[in-house]
Amino acid sequence: MVLLSRGSGIGQLIVVSVIFLAVLAACYFTTRWIAGYQKKHSFNRNIRIVETMRLAPNKYLQIVEVGQTYLVIGIGKDEITFLTELPKEQLKEVPPDVFSGNAGMESFQRILEQWKERIPKGRHKDE
Repeated sequence: MVLLSRGSGIGQLIVVSVIFLAVLAACYFTTRWIAGYQKKHSFNRNIRIVETMRLAPNKYLQIVEVGQTYLVIGIGKDEITFLTELPKEQLKEVPPDVFSGNAGMESFQRILEQWKERIPKGRHKDE
């Protein structure tokens, strides 16, 4: 706090950075705690959304598993419409790594590498 009393810009920067990191950490842990709490309280073994596809703004198709029955429903802004029952044999299995964080990170990393290849090597700012 001696640095702050002298009006040092570096001291103020350090204090503001520490406060920012503390608030950021508090937000992160609070969000994780709330997500865990909601997941624990909304756990249901009989109803599960298998897949959702957006057709238009506020219009979706969903495959919902209710017990051991699969239903296709249409969801609009103010209504839900039953479309058909779907036999389990017609469902396609999705590999589990599609939903893990690794699949998204690999594609993002690939995009970054493509952009990195476009940057000419050996160029400096002052040229």
